[in-house]
Amino acid sequence: MIGESFIFAFLNVAFLLVISPFFMMVVKKVKARVQGRQGPHLLQGYYNLAKLFRKETLYSEYAGFISRIAPYAALSILLVAAVMVPIFWIPEQELVTANIIVFLYLLVTGRLLIALLGLDAASTFGGMGSSREMSLSAIIEPVTVVVFAALVYVTGSFSIHDIFRTATTMFPAYNPTVLLLSVPLFILIIVETGRVPVDNPETHLELTMVHEGMLLDTSGRNLALFELSHAVKQTLLMAILLNIILPAGIALEMSAGVLILGGVLFLLKGTVLCVIIGLFESAYAKMRFFQIPNLFMIAFFFSILTIFIEVML
Repeated sequence: MIGESFIFAFLNVAFLLVISPFFMMVVKKVKARVQGRQGPHLLQGYYNLAKLFRKETLYSEYAGFISRIAPYAALSILLVAAVMVPIFWIPEQELVTANIIVFLYLLVTGRLLIALLGLDAASTFGGMGSSREMSLSAIIEPVTVVVFAALVYVTGSFSIHDIFRTATTMFPAYNPTVLLLSVPLFILIIVETGRVPVDNPETHLELTMVHEGMLLDTSGRNLALFELSHAVKQTLLMAILLNIILPAGIALEMSAGVLILGGVLFLLKGTVLCVIIGLFESAYAKMRFFQIPNLFMIAFFFSILTIFIEVML
């Protein structure tokens, strides 16, 4: 059992690191096509990471130890979270606790590290980005808790492994509860990854930056680690959505053929979801900062509605 859990952890983390940059490029490709441009090559994300890893890392003269440890800590936290979220295989035994509350705390810790990084360099735009990030976090984190509380209530478990296992046996894709849950979970992907209409990850206008503003003084290997962390976070949130609304293909046993099929199917499902994300971003303009909570309220409403319907049924 323990040996299987270690194999799961290795395969899950390795698969996540390999596919995450690809998903980022799919979104960029779709947005470029909608705008009538060619867009980047689907492997461009890997080239960018390789280039950044080869570049020199520079630090602000005011930067302290946080700027040096934050990139490694942020990625490490998300890799621990990756062991908690099965991507294409649900093992019989958890290697580490897959409690959804612990998962949420890990996400919050990663966000706090990046916010501290923006302040650590003592730059104007970095501090502005950190301030905006914390302001949005104060609003979105209670909504996130409600969204996952609805998920826990529907599935009857705090374990992410058990939630996915329940989804494979109990929830068809047309189940009204699943359809309602998909809306707030999709909004969480948009919000947590800083996408339009909440933020624009491709903007170069410092006054409108949130996530990117905190990374303006980051370069070289550190920037590569943050870019990889951002991609990993997106894939983890996508996995939660996909393995609940469309769990078909996720492996329940350790068999080479089943695992390969599960990985291929998740890659296909993830690509389709990335296309939807790209189309969603292209259909909306960036919201004004004080209008962003309106989007959060949609996620809150659908989560409460899900709990209400589950109670009534």
